[in-house]
Amino acid sequence: MHGGKRERVAVYLTNSLTGWEPPDATKIKLPFPEFEQEREEADHVKRERKILVVLGNPPYDGFAGVSPAEEQGLVEPYKEGLSDVWGIKKYNLDDLYIRFFRLAERRIAEQTKRGVVCFISNMSWVAEPSFVVLRKHLFESFQKVWIENLHGNRKISEYAPDGRTSETIFAVSGFSPGIKQPVATTLWVKSGEAPNSGVYFRDDLNAARAAERRADLLRTLEDPQYQARYATALPTPENRYSFRPANISSEYRTWPRIVDLCAEPPSNGLMEKRGGALIDIDPTALETRMRAYLNSDLDWEAYRLVSAALTTPYTGFHPKAVRMKALEKKEQFLEQRIVRYALRPFDSRWCYYTSASSVWNRSRPTLWRQLFSGNSFLLTRFRSTAIPEGFPLSYTRLLSDDHYMTPDAVAVPFELPNPTTTITKKSAKKKSANKKHENQLSAFPHEPELAPGPPIANTSAKAKAWASAIGALNFDASMWLHILAVCYSPAYLTENADGVMQDWPRVPLPNANELLRTSSTLGREVAALLDTESPVDRVTIGALLPELRLIAQLHKVDGKPLDEAEDLKIRAGWGHLGKDGVTMPGRGKLVERERTKPEMTSLTGDESHLSEAEVLQLLGATTYDVYLNDGCVWKNIPEKVWEFYIGGYQVIKKWLSYRELDFLHRPITADEAAEVTDMARRLTALCLMQPSLDANYLRIKAAAYSWPKVTLD
Repeated sequence: MHGGKRERVAVYLTNSLTGWEPPDATKIKLPFPEFEQEREEADHVKRERKILVVLGNPPYDGFAGVSPAEEQGLVEPYKEGLSDVWGIKKYNLDDLYIRFFRLAERRIAEQTKRGVVCFISNMSWVAEPSFVVLRKHLFESFQKVWIENLHGNRKISEYAPDGRTSETIFAVSGFSPGIKQPVATTLWVKSGEAPNSGVYFRDDLNAARAAERRADLLRTLEDPQYQARYATALPTPENRYSFRPANISSEYRTWPRIVDLCAEPPSNGLMEKRGGALIDIDPTALETRMRAYLNSDLDWEAYRLVSAALTTPYTGFHPKAVRMKALEKKEQFLEQRIVRYALRPFDSRWCYYTSASSVWNRSRPTLWRQLFSGNSFLLTRFRSTAIPEGFPLSYTRLLSDDHYMTPDAVAVPFELPNPTTTITKKSAKKKSANKKHENQLSAFPHEPELAPGPPIANTSAKAKAWASAIGALNFDASMWLHILAVCYSPAYLTENADGVMQDWPRVPLPNANELLRTSSTLGREVAALLDTESPVDRVTIGALLPELRLIAQLHKVDGKPLDEAEDLKIRAGWGHLGKDGVTMPGRGKLVERERTKPEMTSLTGDESHLSEAEVLQLLGATTYDVYLNDGCVWKNIPEKVWEFYIGGYQVIKKWLSYRELDFLHRPITADEAAEVTDMARRLTALCLMQPSLDANYLRIKAAAYSWPKVTLD
């Protein structure tokens, strides 16, 4: 009662995202007076009353669409400078929970200027690059922030020390797996205008099961020393204001970056942006359309009658003018320019290379010059915006794509073309007859008209000084293979995750030649498993290792013989069209299950020498059956193999996404189906190498060469 008047409890049913601004005279009239009163009283609280506490469990919906009119501009402050300041071009800040974050910040930090916010929300905002401006806002708006990781992030393969997948805290054993995405509780405190004094993060993976973690979390409430349970994060512009404590070993910044070891800067991969016209799984189809494109007997209209390739306008690409210019410069079809092309990790195709202006969006003639017989490349990137990224390095002997990794891949050649390359007499005649053609030829040192000199090592002066200091002769390939071995060590990535993400990977160099030899031998094994162009004995050919024999076997569900024309049609929803026609991975169809007795025996039998604990740790507690369609399946792809990421791409899933029947317009071939089996076996072998790779990294780290004058940018 208040003054003799009965008052209702001040709890309102309302849209939390609207009604905060002055009323709109045109707003919709509600059908019942009670609803009108409910809305008006709720809006009065939003507009007139000071709010000290905001709490809730806002919905997570990354595909919520454009905000209603009353919400327009709500999250725009979190998008300011993402592209031009932070270099982040792809993001999703229209997720519903982000709108609630912005609303809470505005009401507590900007209007009331004191109070508390507590949310249970998606975990993505804590460290992912897209949310850098959001974090900067919260860091500058609130004095203290506490974050409790409630886990459940299967996307980045969170595991407890015993190898079990770390469950979300909401899982109920035998009843519900709980929320199947990363979840966090967060508490923000605003008490005046003082600057932020702490961001505190708790991430306890010691207990894999939800019940254990819930009990531990409840004990925290009674612990007077609760603050000691949290690690302190140090948000800075350098780490994109990450609210997760940095994973960087104390030695990491003293090691050389990959680019510090190069004689020449690495080159970005090729960029097509021509609708796939210059790249194909089928080299015959590629040859047919490129012969037509470069056929000077076909004028533009005649060409359009026989082919649609390279006829669609794109930004900066005017199809008719580009083709006319290429033909005017006597650009001819050359069969040797159809070469293998590393499009994505474990997904190699064919491309037609030409440096004719604007045919490719970026033709990278420097990289083409480095593509000679016997050369190899490490593929990496300057920094990562992918969560998870997985391994930040790969290996190929092929021409490579700019988006082999996200956001942009670069190729580090083991060797460089000799600058003394000479032109034969045959091409010298062309030189005098056609000076423009001479410039074109200079970009193709491995074509018949040119006689290249012996290649030279792509090693910097400092790298050569290191090799001399440890007595390493003919060290060039060994150095790059050593780097590959270190970067495929999970221990290296775990200890230095934030440093690796923020810049070029830094890698310790050994202070002894024997350590280099051992490390490079491991790196050679890793390279062989990553090199899909060459078979690997006992992994893809020959008498298979016992632990690989039952991996990713192709079966019909009904046990009948395979009908390639029908059963190899991929239509389980692995891919769908995204914005601008980009192929995006879909959910697909897969079944997670425990291993059968024969599958476990193949891993732990006398021949394989693995214990069940090692299987759990290295391959995961479960395995997957991955379906092409309802009737055909690759059985037994281990959990950690299915979740294997390189450069931001989930390897097997990404491969499948490009080969949905709606995109490929045909079944995959038996060889392509076998390619998935081989891929899974290669990745399984990489997973099983991890103890050796970790031990190698720890040896190198303990005996690292003192690299001089490291650049700390």
